[in-house]
Amino acid sequence: MGLNGSLLAIDAGNSKTDVAVLGRDGSVLGTARGGGFQPPVVGVGAALEGLADIVDRAWAAAGADDGTPPAFSHVSACLANADLAVEERELTAALEARRWSRSVTVRNDTFALLRAGLDEPRGVAVVCGAGINCVGMLPDGRTARFPAIGKISGDWGGGGGLAEEALWCAARAEDGRGAPTELARALPAHFGLDTMEALIEALHRNRVPATRRHELTPVLFRTSAAGDAVARALVHRQADEVVALASVALGRLGLLDEEAPVILGGGVLAARHPELDTRIADLLVAKAPKAVIRVVTSPPVLGAGLLALDTCGDGPGAAARLRAHYA
Repeated sequence: MGLNGSLLAIDAGNSKTDVAVLGRDGSVLGTARGGGFQPPVVGVGAALEGLADIVDRAWAAAGADDGTPPAFSHVSACLANADLAVEERELTAALEARRWSRSVTVRNDTFALLRAGLDEPRGVAVVCGAGINCVGMLPDGRTARFPAIGKISGDWGGGGGLAEEALWCAARAEDGRGAPTELARALPAHFGLDTMEALIEALHRNRVPATRRHELTPVLFRTSAAGDAVARALVHRQADEVVALASVALGRLGLLDEEAPVILGGGVLAARHPELDTRIADLLVAKAPKAVIRVVTSPPVLGAGLLALDTCGDGPGAAARLRAHYA
Protein backbone atom coordinates (compact mmCIF):
# COMPACT_ATOMS: atom_id res chain seq x y z
CA MET A 1 0.00 0.00 0.00
CA GLY A 2 1.32 3.46 -0.86
CA LEU A 3 1.71 6.40 1.52
CA ASN A 4 -1.17 8.40 0.07
CA GLY A 5 -3.69 8.98 2.87
CA SER A 6 -1.51 7.29 5.49
CA LEU A 7 -1.91 7.92 9.23
CA LEU A 8 0.66 8.79 11.87
CA ALA A 9 0.46 7.20 15.33
CA ILE A 10 2.69 8.57 18.10
CA ASP A 11 3.17 7.23 21.60
CA ALA A 12 5.64 9.55 23.31
CA GLY A 13 6.45 8.70 26.91
CA ASN A 14 8.91 10.21 29.35
CA SER A 15 11.55 7.58 28.60
CA LYS A 16 10.90 6.51 24.98
CA THR A 17 8.87 7.37 21.90
CA ASP A 18 7.36 4.96 19.37
CA VAL A 19 6.04 6.14 16.01
CA ALA A 20 4.14 4.15 13.37
CA VAL A 21 3.06 5.08 9.86
CA LEU A 22 -0.19 3.26 9.11
CA GLY A 23 -2.40 2.60 6.15
CA ARG A 24 -6.11 3.23 6.54
CA ASP A 25 -6.54 -0.53 6.36
CA GLY A 26 -4.52 -0.95 9.58
CA SER A 27 -1.33 -2.07 7.86
CA VAL A 28 1.93 -0.92 9.47
CA LEU A 29 4.03 0.75 6.78
CA GLY A 30 6.98 1.96 8.85
CA THR A 31 8.06 2.40 12.47
CA ALA A 32 10.78 4.12 14.48
CA ARG A 33 11.77 4.50 18.12
CA GLY A 34 13.57 7.30 19.91
CA GLY A 35 14.08 8.96 23.25
CA GLY A 36 11.56 10.40 25.68
CA PHE A 37 9.29 13.40 25.18
CA GLN A 38 9.79 15.97 27.96
CA PRO A 39 8.65 19.50 27.04
CA PRO A 40 8.77 20.68 30.69
CA VAL A 41 12.49 19.83 30.77
CA VAL A 42 13.74 20.87 27.32
CA GLY A 43 10.94 23.14 26.07
CA VAL A 44 8.21 22.46 23.52
CA GLY A 45 10.39 23.43 20.55
CA ALA A 46 13.26 21.12 21.40
CA ALA A 47 10.88 18.29 22.29
CA LEU A 48 9.16 18.62 18.90
CA GLU A 49 12.50 18.65 17.09
CA GLY A 50 13.38 15.35 18.73
CA LEU A 51 9.96 13.96 17.82
CA ALA A 52 10.36 15.17 14.21
CA ASP A 53 13.55 13.13 13.84
CA ILE A 54 11.71 9.96 14.88
CA VAL A 55 8.82 10.75 12.51
CA ASP A 56 11.28 11.30 9.64
CA ARG A 57 12.84 7.89 10.30
CA ALA A 58 9.43 6.18 10.38
CA TRP A 59 8.46 7.98 7.16
CA ALA A 60 11.64 6.77 5.49
CA ALA A 61 11.07 3.24 6.78
CA ALA A 62 7.61 3.36 5.17
CA GLY A 63 9.30 3.83 1.79
CA ALA A 64 9.05 7.58 1.24
CA ASP A 65 11.27 8.98 -1.48
CA ASP A 66 14.32 10.88 -0.29
CA GLY A 67 13.48 14.48 0.40
CA THR A 68 9.72 13.99 0.46
CA PRO A 69 8.43 15.61 3.67
CA PRO A 70 6.10 13.56 5.88
CA ALA A 71 2.44 14.07 5.00
CA PHE A 72 -0.51 12.29 6.60
CA SER A 73 -4.28 12.43 6.47
CA HIS A 74 -4.41 12.33 10.29
CA VAL A 75 -2.01 12.47 13.24
CA SER A 76 -2.91 10.70 16.49
CA ALA A 77 -0.42 11.81 19.14
CA CYS A 78 -0.52 10.38 22.66
CA LEU A 79 2.04 12.44 24.53
CA ALA A 80 3.54 12.41 28.00
CA ASN A 81 3.25 15.76 29.76
CA ALA A 82 0.03 16.60 27.93
CA ASP A 83 -1.59 16.61 31.35
CA LEU A 84 -3.67 19.80 31.26
CA ALA A 85 -6.07 21.13 28.63
CA VAL A 86 -3.80 24.11 28.04
CA GLU A 87 -0.88 21.74 27.37
CA GLU A 88 -2.95 19.74 24.89
CA ARG A 89 -3.81 22.96 23.05
CA GLU A 90 -0.18 24.09 22.99
CA LEU A 91 1.07 20.74 21.74
CA THR A 92 -1.71 20.52 19.14
CA ALA A 93 -0.70 23.93 17.78
CA ALA A 94 2.97 22.90 17.75
CA LEU A 95 2.20 19.71 15.81
CA GLU A 96 -0.03 21.56 13.37
CA ALA A 97 2.85 23.96 12.76
CA ARG A 98 4.98 21.01 11.60
CA ARG A 99 2.53 20.67 8.66
CA TRP A 100 2.46 16.90 8.82
CA SER A 101 -1.33 17.04 8.63
CA ARG A 102 -4.20 19.48 9.00
CA SER A 103 -5.94 16.87 11.14
CA VAL A 104 -4.21 16.45 14.52
CA THR A 105 -5.48 14.98 17.78
CA VAL A 106 -3.34 15.25 20.92
CA ARG A 107 -4.09 13.23 24.04
CA ASN A 108 -2.21 12.29 27.16
CA ASP A 109 -0.17 9.12 26.62
CA THR A 110 -2.36 7.21 29.10
CA PHE A 111 -5.09 7.21 26.43
CA ALA A 112 -2.80 5.03 24.28
CA LEU A 113 -2.72 2.37 26.99
CA LEU A 114 -6.49 2.63 27.43
CA ARG A 115 -7.28 2.18 23.74
CA ALA A 116 -4.75 -0.64 23.37
CA GLY A 117 -6.70 -2.63 25.95
CA LEU A 118 -10.19 -1.97 24.59
CA ASP A 119 -12.23 -3.42 21.75
CA GLU A 120 -14.15 -0.14 21.68
CA PRO A 121 -13.38 3.24 23.29
CA ARG A 122 -15.27 2.48 26.52
CA GLY A 123 -13.55 1.90 29.86
CA VAL A 124 -10.89 3.13 32.26
CA ALA A 125 -7.13 2.70 32.34
CA VAL A 126 -4.64 3.14 35.17
CA VAL A 127 -0.97 3.34 34.25
CA CYS A 128 1.55 2.79 37.00
CA GLY A 129 5.05 3.07 35.62
CA ALA A 130 7.51 5.73 36.72
CA GLY A 131 4.47 7.72 37.86
CA ILE A 132 0.75 7.08 38.05
CA ASN A 133 -2.19 8.31 36.00
CA CYS A 134 -5.73 7.33 35.06
CA VAL A 135 -8.07 8.14 32.17
CA GLY A 136 -11.43 6.90 30.98
CA MET A 137 -13.47 7.33 27.84
CA LEU A 138 -16.85 6.57 26.28
CA PRO A 139 -17.78 6.08 22.61
CA ASP A 140 -19.59 9.43 22.58
CA GLY A 141 -16.29 11.20 23.27
CA ARG A 142 -16.73 11.92 26.97
CA THR A 143 -13.63 11.37 29.07
CA ALA A 144 -12.55 11.21 32.70
CA ARG A 145 -9.05 12.22 33.69
CA PHE A 146 -6.82 13.71 36.38
CA PRO A 147 -4.10 16.39 36.18
CA ALA A 148 -1.46 13.81 37.24
CA ILE A 149 1.42 16.24 37.69
CA GLY A 150 2.67 15.01 41.05
CA LYS A 151 1.86 15.59 44.69
CA ILE A 152 0.37 19.04 44.01
CA SER A 153 -2.41 17.29 42.09
CA GLY A 154 -2.91 14.59 44.73
CA ASP A 155 -0.90 11.81 43.09
CA TRP A 156 0.91 9.09 45.04
CA GLY A 157 2.96 6.16 43.88
CA GLY A 158 4.31 4.80 40.64
CA GLY A 159 7.79 3.31 40.49
CA GLY A 160 9.50 6.59 41.29
CA GLY A 161 7.17 7.40 44.16
CA LEU A 162 7.43 3.91 45.64
CA ALA A 163 11.23 4.07 45.55
CA GLU A 164 11.18 7.43 47.35
CA GLU A 165 8.81 6.12 50.02
CA ALA A 166 10.92 3.00 50.51
CA LEU A 167 14.04 5.13 50.99
CA TRP A 168 12.18 7.35 53.48
CA CYS A 169 11.02 4.39 55.54
CA ALA A 170 14.44 2.72 55.44
CA ALA A 171 16.31 5.87 56.50
CA ARG A 172 14.01 6.38 59.48
CA ALA A 173 14.23 2.71 60.45
CA GLU A 174 18.02 2.85 60.56
CA ASP A 175 18.28 6.03 62.66
CA GLY A 176 15.43 5.12 65.02
CA ARG A 177 12.76 7.61 63.92
CA GLY A 178 10.64 4.95 62.24
CA ALA A 179 9.49 1.36 62.51
CA PRO A 180 12.05 -1.40 61.90
CA THR A 181 12.07 -2.73 58.35
CA GLU A 182 14.20 -5.06 56.27
CA LEU A 183 14.27 -2.26 53.68
CA ALA A 184 17.05 -0.64 55.73
CA ARG A 185 19.29 -3.55 54.73
CA ALA A 186 17.86 -4.53 51.35
CA LEU A 187 17.95 -1.10 49.68
CA PRO A 188 21.65 -0.34 50.27
CA ALA A 189 22.54 -4.00 49.58
CA HIS A 190 21.11 -3.60 46.07
CA PHE A 191 23.95 -1.16 45.35
CA GLY A 192 26.60 -3.15 47.22
CA LEU A 193 26.45 -0.92 50.31
CA ASP A 194 26.14 -1.86 53.98
CA THR A 195 23.96 0.89 55.46
CA MET A 196 21.31 3.42 54.62
CA GLU A 197 23.72 6.14 55.71
CA ALA A 198 26.11 4.97 52.99
CA LEU A 199 23.31 4.87 50.41
CA ILE A 200 22.06 8.33 51.38
CA GLU A 201 25.58 9.70 50.90
CA ALA A 202 25.99 7.86 47.57
CA LEU A 203 22.70 9.25 46.27
CA HIS A 204 23.39 12.76 47.55
CA ARG A 205 26.90 12.80 46.05
CA ASN A 206 25.63 11.22 42.82
CA ARG A 207 27.86 8.17 43.12
CA VAL A 208 24.60 6.32 42.62
CA PRO A 209 22.81 8.37 39.94
CA ALA A 210 19.25 9.45 40.65
CA THR A 211 18.23 7.66 37.44
CA ARG A 212 18.92 4.34 39.20
CA ARG A 213 16.44 4.91 42.03
CA HIS A 214 13.74 3.11 40.06
CA GLU A 215 15.74 -0.10 40.60
CA LEU A 216 14.59 -0.05 44.20
CA THR A 217 10.93 -0.64 43.38
CA PRO A 218 11.39 -4.39 42.67
CA VAL A 219 13.42 -4.59 45.91
CA LEU A 220 10.43 -3.13 47.75
CA PHE A 221 8.09 -5.76 46.29
CA ARG A 222 10.48 -8.62 47.12
CA THR A 223 10.80 -7.35 50.68
CA SER A 224 7.03 -7.14 51.00
CA ALA A 225 6.59 -10.66 49.62
CA ALA A 226 9.03 -11.91 52.27
CA GLY A 227 6.69 -10.63 54.99
CA ASP A 228 8.06 -7.20 55.93
CA ALA A 229 5.21 -5.15 57.41
CA VAL A 230 6.52 -1.71 56.37
CA ALA A 231 7.10 -2.80 52.78
CA ARG A 232 3.69 -4.47 52.69
CA ALA A 233 2.02 -1.26 53.83
CA LEU A 234 3.54 0.59 50.85
CA VAL A 235 2.42 -2.11 48.42
CA HIS A 236 -1.09 -2.00 49.87
CA ARG A 237 -1.19 1.78 49.66
CA GLN A 238 -0.25 1.54 45.98
CA ALA A 239 -3.15 -0.84 45.40
CA ASP A 240 -5.45 1.55 47.26
CA GLU A 241 -4.38 4.41 44.96
CA VAL A 242 -4.94 2.36 41.79
CA VAL A 243 -8.45 1.45 42.91
CA ALA A 244 -9.25 5.01 44.03
CA LEU A 245 -8.33 6.34 40.59
CA ALA A 246 -10.19 3.62 38.71
CA SER A 247 -13.36 3.81 40.77
CA VAL A 248 -13.58 7.60 40.61
CA ALA A 249 -13.09 7.54 36.84
CA LEU A 250 -15.74 4.83 36.45
CA GLY A 251 -18.11 6.90 38.55
CA ARG A 252 -17.57 10.02 36.47
CA LEU A 253 -18.47 8.06 33.34
CA GLY A 254 -21.50 6.38 34.89
CA LEU A 255 -19.89 2.93 34.69
CA LEU A 256 -19.70 1.92 38.36
CA ASP A 257 -22.75 -0.33 38.10
CA GLU A 258 -22.08 -1.65 34.58
CA GLU A 259 -19.71 -4.24 33.22
CA ALA A 260 -16.75 -2.15 32.14
CA PRO A 261 -13.07 -2.87 31.55
CA VAL A 262 -10.41 -1.50 33.86
CA ILE A 263 -7.12 -1.59 31.96
CA LEU A 264 -3.93 -1.83 34.00
CA GLY A 265 -0.50 -1.13 32.54
CA GLY A 266 2.92 0.38 33.06
CA GLY A 267 5.96 -1.34 34.51
CA VAL A 268 4.70 -1.70 38.10
CA LEU A 269 1.35 -3.22 37.15
CA ALA A 270 2.58 -5.23 34.16
CA ALA A 271 5.09 -6.96 36.46
CA ARG A 272 2.11 -8.83 38.00
CA HIS A 273 3.21 -8.74 41.63
CA PRO A 274 0.76 -11.21 43.28
CA GLU A 275 0.24 -9.17 46.46
CA LEU A 276 -0.50 -6.00 44.51
CA ASP A 277 -2.75 -7.79 42.01
CA THR A 278 -4.77 -9.54 44.71
CA ARG A 279 -5.41 -6.40 46.72
CA ILE A 280 -6.40 -4.41 43.62
CA ALA A 281 -8.87 -7.13 42.61
CA ASP A 282 -10.36 -7.40 46.11
CA LEU A 283 -10.77 -3.66 46.56
CA LEU A 284 -12.20 -3.13 43.09
CA VAL A 285 -14.87 -5.79 43.68
CA ALA A 286 -16.09 -3.72 46.62
CA LYS A 287 -16.07 -0.43 44.68
CA ALA A 288 -17.19 -1.61 41.23
CA PRO A 289 -18.44 -5.23 41.34
CA LYS A 290 -18.91 -5.54 37.58
CA ALA A 291 -15.54 -4.12 36.57
CA VAL A 292 -13.38 -6.45 34.48
CA ILE A 293 -9.62 -6.12 35.03
CA ARG A 294 -7.30 -6.50 32.06
CA VAL A 295 -3.52 -6.15 32.25
CA VAL A 296 -2.11 -4.85 28.98
CA THR A 297 1.44 -5.51 27.86
CA SER A 298 0.98 -4.53 24.20
CA PRO A 299 3.02 -1.47 23.14
CA PRO A 300 0.99 1.71 23.70
CA VAL A 301 1.65 2.85 20.12
CA LEU A 302 -0.97 0.24 19.24
CA GLY A 303 -3.49 2.35 21.15
CA ALA A 304 -2.39 5.53 19.39
CA GLY A 305 -2.85 3.72 16.09
CA LEU A 306 -6.31 2.44 17.01
CA LEU A 307 -7.31 5.99 17.94
CA ALA A 308 -6.14 7.10 14.49
CA LEU A 309 -8.20 4.34 12.88
CA ASP A 310 -11.20 5.36 14.99
CA THR A 311 -11.00 8.74 13.25
CA CYS A 312 -10.41 7.70 9.65
CA GLY A 313 -9.72 3.99 9.31
CA ASP A 314 -11.42 1.50 7.00
CA GLY A 315 -13.56 -0.11 9.70
CA PRO A 316 -13.25 -3.01 12.16
CA GLY A 317 -11.04 -5.01 9.83
CA ALA A 318 -8.42 -2.27 9.98
CA ALA A 319 -8.31 -2.41 13.78
CA ALA A 320 -8.02 -6.20 13.70
CA ARG A 321 -5.14 -6.00 11.23
CA LEU A 322 -3.29 -3.52 13.44
CA ARG A 323 -3.82 -5.64 16.54
CA ALA A 324 -2.53 -8.69 14.71
CA HIS A 325 0.67 -6.82 13.83
CA TYR A 326 1.38 -6.08 17.50
CA ALA A 327 0.20 -9.44 18.86
